[in-house]
Amino acid sequence: MGSDRPYRGRLAPSPTGAQHVGNARTYLVAWLHARARRGRLALRVEDIDSPRVKAGAAALALDDLHWLGLDWDEGPLVQSERLWLYEQALARLRAGEHVYPCTCTRADVERAASAPHDDRPGAEPAYPGTCAGRRAADAETLTRPYCWRFRVDRPVWTFEDGYRGPTTVDLREAGGDFVVWKAVGGPAYQLAVVADDAAGAVTEVVRGDDLVPSTPRQLLLYEALGLPPPAFVHVPLVVGPDGRRLAKRHGDTRLSALRRAGVRPAALVGLLAWSCGWLAAPEEIDARDLLPLCRLEAIPSAPFVLTPELLRSIGYGG
Repeated sequence: MGSDRPYRGRLAPSPTGAQHVGNARTYLVAWLHARARRGRLALRVEDIDSPRVKAGAAALALDDLHWLGLDWDEGPLVQSERLWLYEQALARLRAGEHVYPCTCTRADVERAASAPHDDRPGAEPAYPGTCAGRRAADAETLTRPYCWRFRVDRPVWTFEDGYRGPTTVDLREAGGDFVVWKAVGGPAYQLAVVADDAAGAVTEVVRGDDLVPSTPRQLLLYEALGLPPPAFVHVPLVVGPDGRRLAKRHGDTRLSALRRAGVRPAALVGLLAWSCGWLAAPEEIDARDLLPLCRLEAIPSAPFVLTPELLRSIGYGG
């Protein structure tokens, strides 16, 4: 993965909710990793999950990034305005028989697989292969609503992660054949991000390690579409004192709430830089001043635990 092409990265907030301290840490790492290589960054708004998109969340995310001192060279690119790109990708997958129409509902799959719900972005319950015998042309004869599923012909993948090193994922445990186009119409997460990153000539994707199971799926799509994949870097998440990723139960950790409370962005950036091992202690610092200090290998492998005490240390009561 990766190439000798000029470095191109991206920041991709989703307007399904407000951006929080955990998002800020990942964005900071991605921004610094690109800027330290004198690369270009695109800003993409991932708004295709329309039922969950919150009004005003996209504009708020851009305000949050500006507040942190993070900029970009292209965009914002808005996924809901690029459906033609995803339709082209789906047509190529259909022509190559890489996908098949599936009439199973989510409830059907869960009953057949007896699989627990997985709430990671892009995750699916384990698919039992009920409709896998169909060909793409069979869609013309179906009377029930159907989605398009990708055929996973290589279930176990090992890829080189820029932070984690060799990383193995068994796609049978991560869902098996996965949805690339929803029955209600519109692309699923995996297809959209691959089409977007390929169209933007992205050479490296820096994101949270909750998305590790998505990487083999996306590599399969790159391969099927005949497109060069980017390199992938998955960094540890920010979690609450209970070890679970940030949520309302941990108090209000939204960046907009910190801004309203008068927290200085340099204070949050300094806290996050300390959490990444780039500073000996939390101190106020601008994002750009971290460029000579940014090293992926310095980031601790354990999730960063955000406590109320740490938030109070930067002037936020939660």
